[in-house]
Amino acid sequence: MKIKIAITDDHPLVLNGIASMLEGTPDIQVVGAYENAGQTLERIEKDSPDILLLDINLPDINGIDLSKRLLKAYPELKIIALTNFEDLSYVKRMLKNGVNGYLLKNTDKIELIKAMKTVLQGELFLPENIQKRLLSQAPKKTVDNGLKPNLTRREHEVLLAISEELTTQEISEKLFISPKTVETHRMNIMSKLGAKNSVGIIKIAIEKQLL
Repeated sequence: MKIKIAITDDHPLVLNGIASMLEGTPDIQVVGAYENAGQTLERIEKDSPDILLLDINLPDINGIDLSKRLLKAYPELKIIALTNFEDLSYVKRMLKNGVNGYLLKNTDKIELIKAMKTVLQGELFLPENIQKRLLSQAPKKTVDNGLKPNLTRREHEVLLAISEELTTQEISEKLFISPKTVETHRMNIMSKLGAKNSVGIIKIAIEKQLL
């Protein structure tokens, strides 16, 4: 089955450019192209995409607010922000709203397809440079101030490794602990954050300013 993609952007050149970029990719089909939030809300149910590539800067409703409305109405929809904005405040606000990925418009076809396949697997996709910038803002220690979950030092190390999209085996090798111990820490982090999976861990960690 083909991955059904829709695109929301107020610049026809961007819409056509992305559609052309994906044209000929065997397992991807562009089913919708919308120039504003109104068109998106009007047509997305009929087009029924698996993934929406969403610009933040739209003429009627900004992509941050639109993503929240869309995911409330269509919780199964995967949204990847595709924007020129590199400000981490935009990244964090989009992730808090439930988007599954964040890409800059200078991305290439390989990274775009990788991002789409990643979010369809239920994982979060962030470019490496944005991941590093988020990590650079992470506090050295987590302090329980009544708002932040009280993670241990090792749990915080595992959290950072999860945010780097490392596998259990890679985390095990990086921290010199067994895969079973990694999974124990992962379960403890999920419990403390109230998360259900790795995507939830990242989103809640950003909300709690742990990343």
